Parts: sequence; structure tokens; C-alpha cells
Amino acid sequence: NNDWLVVNQFTVKAPGHTRRPDLVVFVNGLPLAVIELKDPQSANATLQSAWHQLQTYKAQIPALFHTNELLVISDGTDAKVGSLTAPWERMAPWRTIDGAGLAPSAVPKLEVLLKGVFEQERFLDYIRYFVLWETEDGFVKKTAGYHQYHAAQKAVAATVRASRPQGDRRIGVVWHTQGSGKSISMAFYTGKLILQPEMQNPTVVVITDRNDLDGQLYAQFCAAKGLIPAPVQAEDREHLRELLQVASGGVVFSTIQKFGTAKGERFPMLSDRRNIVVITDEAHRSQYEFVDGFARNLRDGLPNASFIGFTGTPIEFDDKNTPAVFGDYIDTYTIAQAVEDKATVQIFYEARLAKIALPEEKKPKVDAKFEEVTEGEEDTVKHRLKSTWAKLEAMVGTDERLALIAKDIVEHFERRLEILDGKGMIVVMSRRIAVDLYDAIVKLRPEWDAPAGDDEHGGIKVVMTGAASDPPSYQQHIRSKSQLKAIEKRFKEVSDPLKLVIVRDMWLTGFDAPCAHTLYVDKPMKGHGLMQAIARVNRVFKDKPSGLVV
Repeated sequence: NNDWLVVNQFTVKAPGHTRRPDLVVFVNGLPLAVIELKDPQSANATLQSAWHQLQTYKAQIPALFHTNELLVISDGTDAKVGSLTAPWERMAPWRTIDGAGLAPSAVPKLEVLLKGVFEQERFLDYIRYFVLWETEDGFVKKTAGYHQYHAAQKAVAATVRASRPQGDRRIGVVWHTQGSGKSISMAFYTGKLILQPEMQNPTVVVITDRNDLDGQLYAQFCAAKGLIPAPVQAEDREHLRELLQVASGGVVFSTIQKFGTAKGERFPMLSDRRNIVVITDEAHRSQYEFVDGFARNLRDGLPNASFIGFTGTPIEFDDKNTPAVFGDYIDTYTIAQAVEDKATVQIFYEARLAKIALPEEKKPKVDAKFEEVTEGEEDTVKHRLKSTWAKLEAMVGTDERLALIAKDIVEHFERRLEILDGKGMIVVMSRRIAVDLYDAIVKLRPEWDAPAGDDEHGGIKVVMTGAASDPPSYQQHIRSKSQLKAIEKRFKEVSDPLKLVIVRDMWLTGFDAPCAHTLYVDKPMKGHGLMQAIARVNRVFKDKPSGLVV
């Protein structure tokens, strides 16, 4: 039996300070939560003043917070909860009591939060499975929001059901809108799942596309080391087979390409274990087209595995494949909910036209450039795209048009920076256009340029893949993994002079820079890919009011 105690005005003495937090929640003598309440009658009583009060306590009576898991603030009207290290903008509402639905607006928000979080069994479950810490940029403690907690609970229950002998192995799909913490939800789900006795030490296989392997999701799982075992990257199909034989289970990352086959080839069985769970990040029809027969090959390779999909965008109405592989929705968290909860910011759209007018003699013969335009695509996709994409790329990438685009972006973004400091991303059709647009922009703003090889300076960079065989003009923009990491770190730091990056498709998925507020799209995009791209600017950051897509 656990000993539960809530103390009002608990006195804490430290050298030079005596403080009395409003409420401290003790379990077995350990102070696990601190609640700061402001008088609703007072003109100065705001949620933010309650949060500032907690920051003062952390500085002056740190011993009280050595075992802290949650901070709660309320002004009598609103109530929010967050981790020990949560900045103000990461304090979040708790809008459900039991996860069955959102609480009626007539129920006070503090009541919903207290009943929703501190019901004894739920609170113990929460602090065991839904708190993790990261140490890459200092000590950061992260806790689940209400949508993450209940989605993971439902997903674990659905997984246990689906993997039983009588289960159909289709766990379902979790749709949580881009920017609302989908990666961390997957980590929470995995952490709780692997400790379920009925799963008997499962192996969790996380399927990503090739661009995301070193991205946010893998980093998130590596950072969650207190919650889940360290993930292992499968190097090839044979290595994946070996990892699936490990009886103690674990977490394995594999790219979707490892489940591709040559024409007429039947995918071999990798393991017939029942306690293998396959998580597909961004479970969408676009991924089935990316590698021919992906769904069938997964089934052939892992005939008794269960499948769950996590996605940041809704399944399209006419997409029959996704439900066929994964099942129906387990949980949804929409854009509207995320904006209302301030888990993401609103996104606004602004159209700016740069007309393409070319005389006949300037319309280039373009197919020779196609290899670099679609670098990384599958052959079947290349064949289908070749004619239309390459012709459009050539027209979009003329010197005259890029000069026009460069001038418009520079002037527009400088006006944006006058209002709000932050970062911008420019999405273009090809690496050639990325390089040429960079040249056009630094011609207008030479002070944004930096010598080749100098990644510590400069206000604009091109982020793209490349090889030694690429043209000389590309070489200064081709970087190693560690060099790209250094650029990424600069871009994520709002005070760093690096303000703009030009990308083709890198950083459009699995990349999180909350200070980015403007996205310039100069490339045909639609559906799922567009939704992923625009979410680069919907992250919450300090006083950023919204994101803009141009």
C-alpha cells in the first residue's frame, strides 16, 4: 500500500529562504508534485505569475524538487500542468478525466486536471511510463500531454488484443497532428508496451523512410533511455533477421527500403514470432507507392507480427491500403485541438506569384538534368515523373525567374524579421535550383554569404545531399553528417545569425526547429507531403503567434 498525502502551505527552509508552496503531493514521503494556486480575486493573479512563482521555488528551495515529476498551476479559471523543466509555453491544459472524451466546459479546468492526473492508479502509471528525460542540450524532463497519455494507453491495449492468437494483428492508426509530439508519443507507447507481461519481451520494429533514419524519431528513442532500451539500427536484411531472433526483445529501426524486392522476387520470411510489433511512422498510401509491394512484403517477412501506424496527417478518404494493413483509428488529435491547447500555433497562408514567361529559344532541353532532380527516387517513380517534372523544373529554375524569387524572398523575410526574430525555410524543386537560388540571394545580400567550408558563419545555407561527382558549384553545399548536425544546431538557435535555409526535401520530415516561422514553397506539393512540410513552422516557441506559409 502506498502512503498518499497532500500538504497545504508546506514550509521548506533553505539557506537564506523560507518558502511555502500552496500544495505539495507526497507519495510514500516523496514530494512528487507541486501545485501553485493564484487567487482569482486578485488583479495580479495570472497563470504566468503562478509559473514564475514555481521558478522562484526551484531556484531558492531546490531540495523540494529533487524527486519532482509534475508542476501544476491554476488561477481559478485556467489550469495547466508540465514537467519540472517545462518552459512557460510548454505548460499545457489537461482536458479529459478518463480519456473517453473531452470534459464538458461546465466542469472547472482545475477539477478536470486534478481528477484526470491525480487519480491514484493513473498517477502511479503516469510517473512510471510517461516521464522521460533528455541530456543532449542540458537536463530536460518531458512528460506526456493528455492526448499522448491516453493515445498510448489505448494503443497498448489494442496491441495486446491484436497480438493474441485470435487477434487479426491490425492494431490501428494513431493520428496526432504534426507538431503535437507524435515522436514522443511513440516512445511512451513503446516504453509501456515492452513491459506488458502478456507481450513476453516483444521486439518493436520502427519503420521509417530513408531520410528520417538520423532524424528526430531515432534521436527521440535514443534520448528516452530511461524508458526504453537503446534502439538498434538494422544495417541490412540479414542483420534485421538476426535482431529479430533476440529472445529478450528490444527496439529495432529499419528503413522501408529493406522491404523492397526486385521484380518477381518473393520476400523471404525474417521471423514468425507473434510478439513482434511493427510501428510505421507516417503510415500513408504515399509510402506504399514508394516501395512496390511494401505491405505485402512486410506480411511475408513477418507473418505473425502486429502492425500499428502513427501519422501526423489524416488518412485520405479513398486510401484503402492503410486501414487494410493497420486497421482503424485508435486515437485522433486534430489541428484544431492542437491549436486550442496551444500545443501548436496556427498556420497562415500567403500567395505570392512569380510568373514564368519564357521565349521559345530559352525553353531548355531538360531530360539530361533529370537524374539530379529526382536523386533518391525509385526507378518506377522516375519513369513516371521524368517528362513533366523535368520540364517544369527547367522553367521554374531559369535565371530570370530565380532573380525575381530571390528579390521577393529577401525583401519579404527582412520585413518578417523586423516583426519577429526567427528562421525561414525555402523549399525548391531540385538541387540545381537550390544552388542557383543561393547564388541569387547572396548576390543581393553579400553579407549573408560565407566562404566555402565555413559553416560557423553566414546567414543562409543550402541543406542537400550530394556526391564528389557533382558539379563544382555544388561542392560547397555538400556536407558530412557531422557538418549537417552543426548547421542544424545553428538553425535551431534563434539568436544565431543563420536565418534562412534552402532545401529540396531534407528537413521536411523529422526535423523540429520551433523558432522557424516562415516557409517559402517554390515546388509543386500536395496532400501528405505538403502537410508534413508546412508543419515545420507550427511549433510553439516563446511569443511566436503563428507560422506563415508563402
